[in-house]
Amino acid sequence: MGQEISSEKIRNELAEEVLVTIRQIIQAIDMHSRTLVKEYGLTAPQLVILKTVAKEKAITVGSIAKKVSLSQATVTGIIERLVQRSLVLRNRSSKDRRRVIIEPTPQCYALLDKAPPLMQEVFVNQFCDLDEWERLMLLSSLKKIVKLMNVKPPQSASPYLVTGEVEPDPKN
Repeated sequence: MGQEISSEKIRNELAEEVLVTIRQIIQAIDMHSRTLVKEYGLTAPQLVILKTVAKEKAITVGSIAKKVSLSQATVTGIIERLVQRSLVLRNRSSKDRRRVIIEPTPQCYALLDKAPPLMQEVFVNQFCDLDEWERLMLLSSLKKIVKLMNVKPPQSASPYLVTGEVEPDPKN
């Protein structure tokens, strides 16, 4: 009987440790998002879009949406805020006036030169340095946690680590 209580106590302690670890991951993502907003006036999705526009030089909103795994409506709203900050330009295509082309500005490049890497970029670099068996074990464990938490994943989930839209302080 004493061994059953001890075994159950250990199981509960392990479950609590897993939950604490999940919370630490959430907090790290949230802190990174808040730092981006505080120090650079950008949300993580805005930074992802800026990096995409800068890399492509000229790209449509629909293409951005596909590349960053966000809806076109979400990207349109973010682009509007970036245009207001003079970080990107929105121009009509000379070949097809219905198409809107997004282009980076010099301010975009200047901001990206100062901005830190995205949290997922750091993660991907370190994750890829692991042995294949470690990567597979981590993926399998995370998928099992999602299943245990009865999470119904969305049809399309973005690979970008954000906890939600953290808007920049309008006073900045």
